[in-house]
Amino acid sequence: MPAKRVILELGTGNDLHGGDYTKAALRAVQDALHHSSLTMLRTLGVNPRTGMFVDVTIGVQQPGKVDLDKVRTSLPHGIVTVKAVKGGLDVPDPEGNDIAVIASAAVAVRLELP
Repeated sequence: MPAKRVILELGTGNDLHGGDYTKAALRAVQDALHHSSLTMLRTLGVNPRTGMFVDVTIGVQQPGKVDLDKVRTSLPHGIVTVKAVKGGLDVPDPEGNDIAVIASAAVAVRLELP
């Protein structure tokens, strides 16, 4: 049976100095995770290691600069997939020759339900 999405959490994160897209992405994912509690897993008897699928989409201006494996391993449970797409926001500081990176994260949880 195909897994059905039961949760969609959104988050934002940033790296104010240094232009680190992975740092901003990790913060966005943690922001999203801290908005939810998956108590239904116990209620439904779902094993989060085998029956929970977590699909993460990160939006940043330079998707190729996100370390997808670091983002994937930052999630505590589930079978995790991560992709980075064009999105987010870069805020340049021309005087300081620096950039602030803002990332958006969408974390979707799917379960195989009868």
